[in-house]
Amino acid sequence: MTINTIVKQPFCTDDHDPTSLSAGQALERILAAIVPLAADAVERLPLRQALDRVLAAPIVAEINVPPLDNSAMDGYALNGDDLPAQGVRRLTVVGDSFAGHPFLGSCQQGECVRIMTGAVLPAGLNTVIPQEHVECIDSSTIRIDAQTRCGDNVRAAGEDICQGQTVLAKGRRITAADLGLLASLGIADVVVTRRLRVAFLTTGDELRSVGESLKPGQIYDSNRYTLYAMLSHQHCLISDLGVVRDDPTALRIVLQQAALDHDVIISSGGVSVGAADHVGQVFSELGDVNFWKVAMKPGRPLIFGYLQQSLFFGLPGNPVAVMVSFSQFVQPALQRLAGETVALPLLLRAVTTSTLRKRAGRTEYQRGILNQAADGSLTVSKTGAQGSGILLSMSLANCFIVLQAEQTRLEVGAEVLVQPFAGWI
Repeated sequence: MTINTIVKQPFCTDDHDPTSLSAGQALERILAAIVPLAADAVERLPLRQALDRVLAAPIVAEINVPPLDNSAMDGYALNGDDLPAQGVRRLTVVGDSFAGHPFLGSCQQGECVRIMTGAVLPAGLNTVIPQEHVECIDSSTIRIDAQTRCGDNVRAAGEDICQGQTVLAKGRRITAADLGLLASLGIADVVVTRRLRVAFLTTGDELRSVGESLKPGQIYDSNRYTLYAMLSHQHCLISDLGVVRDDPTALRIVLQQAALDHDVIISSGGVSVGAADHVGQVFSELGDVNFWKVAMKPGRPLIFGYLQQSLFFGLPGNPVAVMVSFSQFVQPALQRLAGETVALPLLLRAVTTSTLRKRAGRTEYQRGILNQAADGSLTVSKTGAQGSGILLSMSLANCFIVLQAEQTRLEVGAEVLVQPFAGWI
């Protein structure tokens, strides 16, 4: 497929274009085209360095957690046969069991052990009576009633994790809770997928880097900063290739060089059909175009394909379109490539407090502020003007208001779908 044949079809700003994929179709095409990194593209890391990395192999417990029966609270451990069916009974206290310092003796009928939370249950004992339910007669004698049942207040060995149990699956991105879980199993290091090597660039003669002075017609390049931030959330090894001028030869050289040692290449700008939009044509000469238009706003012109062994995303140049496209397509693609279980964006229902308008024919991602009322209900309002170049609309927002292709106007009080920002912005 070449861009030369594509651009003769409807223009990318048309409301309806039968050659455009829906957002759902585009994501399906992307995920279907990606083969995860090879099984040997892994590294072993100490536990504390593994946070937010992707497991390359499942974690199977080699021990029980807890390893032995232990007490769930401070009190007295006894054999359930010594519990009175009614009334009260006296028991003799024959020792103490503390966490890390178990009672190693034995208990006979009518005897018990004072025990602390987390302490190992002495042999032959199966019940703990909370100290609040015990009357202490003297240092070696207690009196108990019939409130407690046999087996109460005991954490059984393996109650949390059983030996041989798969506790974390391959493809899981390791969380803070996972680190604690792995530590509880005595695991000191884990095998994770290596970091993805991602290169990104922006195109346009009008772009200048922060710190440079602006001449008439020039603007500061914001996309390299948002792309860097979003890629950092994905824990990639990032190469900033800078601004490439609107010159096909220069662009060709940069793309060919990047494809030598990167898993993914991302460009922003130059993907439409203007006289200075060279990304589509150059990429179609060098790589394999899977598709280039999505029925969505913002972000309709979007190139996806392969450049040698590298995934390629040609994103639009407008700042909001870059961030919308990244969230909907690039982030899931990075997850799939790294072998991570792909997590589709969370969609919630909320009531709009703003009148929402759009044209039929494509999915629209408007920027919104999601709030929760005292009764737990969700409301959302848009963040003012919704142009794809208005980056302030993203800075103010905490969610997308996702308007379906067939929707046109929604009045205040209507129910809408919202997609909270999480894990990428």
